[in-house]
Amino acid sequence: MDLHNLKPADGAVHKEGKRLGRGEGSGKGGTAARGHKGAKSRSGYSKKIGFEGGQMPLQRRVPKFGFKNINRKEYRGINLGKLQELVDNGTVKKEVTLDTLVENGLAHKNDLVKILGDGELKAGLKVSVHKFTASAKAAIEAAGGEAINL
Repeated sequence: MDLHNLKPADGAVHKEGKRLGRGEGSGKGGTAARGHKGAKSRSGYSKKIGFEGGQMPLQRRVPKFGFKNINRKEYRGINLGKLQELVDNGTVKKEVTLDTLVENGLAHKNDLVKILGDGELKAGLKVSVHKFTASAKAAIEAAGGEAINL
């Protein structure tokens, strides 16, 4: 290695760009490389999200239909078969709560949980979540368990 081989590490040197709007002699005076007129030449310009240069934006071109209920509550569905799996694995003994489901990756902590009736439950569990289907509630109680709404 010699002095003529030395150079700074990649990313260590930041070359400043050409200074804009500092007189005609700089080569970037006058319009300061913004061209003449139009929105992009003005100070304070910022392109809005989805702006397509005056063309009708995609979000407005696409047909809309149906109804979107803003008050809809989304529930995370968990089948009885999954609860039986937890019992078979030994992760759950008598009680299933929202915390238990979060620990086992079946729900997230902010989810609303609904127990669905698919699968078979043999263990008598005390299940406390937000909602149950009628068939799930009947199956839990038939197995000697308890269904508690939060």
